[in-house]
Amino acid sequence: MTVIVLILATLFFRLLGAMAGLTRFGTWRASAAHGLAVMLVMTASAHFVPADVTFMPNHADMTAMVPPFVPFPGLVVYLTGVLELAGAVGLVLPATRRAAGICLALLFVLMLPANVHAALADVSLAGEPATPLWQRIPEQVLYIGVALWAAGVLGSRPGRTAVASGGPAGAPINR
Repeated sequence: MTVIVLILATLFFRLLGAMAGLTRFGTWRASAAHGLAVMLVMTASAHFVPADVTFMPNHADMTAMVPPFVPFPGLVVYLTGVLELAGAVGLVLPATRRAAGICLALLFVLMLPANVHAALADVSLAGEPATPLWQRIPEQVLYIGVALWAAGVLGSRPGRTAVASGGPAGAPINR
């Protein structure tokens, strides 16, 4: 579900850039940053949902995902939720996008053991089985890659500038 949200939100933002002329979404990189931010708001919300809510993953489900070696799992779940929300805000602000993308990539790496533990310990999320490892690990790699690409760390060549559609010809833009 999260991959679908990422893809659809990215496509929506890029469409706004192309069809409505919104320069904020004038590149795939900027649109992906905003798409990842939408996905993060969705995933972070589960970190704060009370245990009696069962139609979506909740705080208790997220806490069960935390490997036993991590102290204070409930607090860690709240902390990672706050970090995901902060990362989402950082991604939509061009001035902080690079730092946010790099920090989110690190966060995704640090959260991978929880996803591995959930799959191996058969932890259920909202009554559904955890995502199997064969699917979850490539998803996590995708999120890391999108965060780094949105940050301008991957896929950019030094000294290269892009031209925004609809702007003055040859005008450099920040990614």
